[in-house]
Amino acid sequence: MSAHHERATHACCPGPVMSDGTSRRCFMRMGLAGFASLSLPGIMRLRAAAAAGNPQGEQKKSAVIMVWKPGGCSHIDTYDPKPQAGSEYRGPFTTIPTKVPGMHFSELLPRQAQIADKFTVLRSMHQGAGGHPAGSMQMLSGDSDTRDKPKPRLPDWMSVTNYLRSQEGPRTNPLPAYVGVNPPTSYNGPAYLGDAYSPFSVTGDPNSPKFVVPNIGLTDQHEVQRLGRRASLRQRLDLLERSFDRQGELGALDQFETQAMTLLTNPKTKDAFDLSQEDERTRDRYGRNTWGQQLLLARRLVEAGVEVLTSSLRGPLCGRVQNWDDHAVNHHVFDALRFRADAYDQAVTALIEDLYERGLDQRVLVVVTGEFGRTPKISHQPSTGAGNASAPAGTKQPGRDHWPRAFSNLWAGGGIETGRFIGATDKRGEDAVERRCNAGDFLATIYHHLGIDAANTLIKDFNGRPTPVVDHGKPITELTG
Repeated sequence: MSAHHERATHACCPGPVMSDGTSRRCFMRMGLAGFASLSLPGIMRLRAAAAAGNPQGEQKKSAVIMVWKPGGCSHIDTYDPKPQAGSEYRGPFTTIPTKVPGMHFSELLPRQAQIADKFTVLRSMHQGAGGHPAGSMQMLSGDSDTRDKPKPRLPDWMSVTNYLRSQEGPRTNPLPAYVGVNPPTSYNGPAYLGDAYSPFSVTGDPNSPKFVVPNIGLTDQHEVQRLGRRASLRQRLDLLERSFDRQGELGALDQFETQAMTLLTNPKTKDAFDLSQEDERTRDRYGRNTWGQQLLLARRLVEAGVEVLTSSLRGPLCGRVQNWDDHAVNHHVFDALRFRADAYDQAVTALIEDLYERGLDQRVLVVVTGEFGRTPKISHQPSTGAGNASAPAGTKQPGRDHWPRAFSNLWAGGGIETGRFIGATDKRGEDAVERRCNAGDFLATIYHHLGIDAANTLIKDFNGRPTPVVDHGKPITELTG
């Protein structure tokens, strides 16, 4: 083992150390990789909580679906329009009334406006970082550092939840506890918790007729038998090491492998990911496009027992640069919003309505957000290239830049009181001025729904120091049900 590898191993694997300097936990992880290669994604061989759900008859736990808009969405052009502001601020869109008296949206969101009684809009969100990395880390992990970093210092709330839930004991549901359907992949992760608590990641276009999730629900009995033989071999090899396993840590490998095997061989896992089992009208309702089918799959999975589900709305449906980062050099901001609005409005509306109709609105919380908003004042710069929602290179077009001082996010389900908006921004949408909420408040609210006391829950970091899951903020009482 190289010195670099050795240092990395010790950093990632805290715990009792064996005579050769390797921690037992590291040995477990290396042993699992060596003895139980089951053609799963590597992460599944490390995950203590690979099986999610509960024994038959046991009430399913609270769950969260986070719909992430990478790059940051303009609050002024969606949930917090400013029709009385000057033309250099307000943009070209008219406002429309919603089902909630006194709450108006941009004309881009007619479907959401019609079901506004089923969610609450927080209009006074703010955080302190203007870059995508730092802004995302603030919102997802509570890292208050305003500097952009290449990777997170703190684990995101999804990994923390996966870790804490795994400590509560084994579950029999074959589905993973934490799934990402085209999840956020930049600026977030498990940090010092280790990759064992990353999501089971589902990538690709769920709307494609060729869409499949590999390594689940094998139906070839010969392959199932072959995997069983390999698992049996690893179990026999384990017997050679029991003499030093004073804490019973190697026994956990049996659980890891059993869960991985279950994910591979249990037909229920394949069914949960199979959108063809949905009624055609339901698929149409969400939208026959990538985003619509992503959010339909998200609903399907939480209904089946997944407890943390993330889905990132990015890709071609966003426009030329495939995200919500609507600088003038990237997109004509207003063309981009028009380009993506219908798919976004339809998918989010369908998800929220579906949760209520299926009786999931108490158990499942939906949060729709990005890392920040966009500048209230419109800028104009030359485009850097032609494409969807962008004029040919060199053409001056309007854009909005990064704006962490004020933005909106949407909350539905979770047993919260809906049909209202919380907080306010000033007349231009530049600053949150009423019921200001920060990233710590955002995270504490999500943790509260999941039954986690963010203020008093500590996890040991790389150095063994007890570290709060988030060290600032309080649950937003209007959103705590």
